[in-house]
Amino acid sequence: MNQLLFLGNLGTPEIIIVAVMVLLLFGGKKIPELMKGLGKGIKNFKEGVKGIEDEIKIDDTANGTK
Repeated sequence: MNQLLFLGNLGTPEIIIVAVMVLLLFGGKKIPELMKGLGKGIKNFKEGVKGIEDEIKIDDTANGTK
């Protein structure tokens, strides 16, 4: 699998360059904080989607539809 689904022809050298630039821009101490915030955001998003799915299932069972 030579290419990622949404990144086109982005290869290893390009990924390394981006990683180095992020490290230079944010510094080594700031990156863990950014990743922690990103992880919390993804977790909240998944919980929200699950809540909506649960509400839809409850509405379907209340209406007699499955």
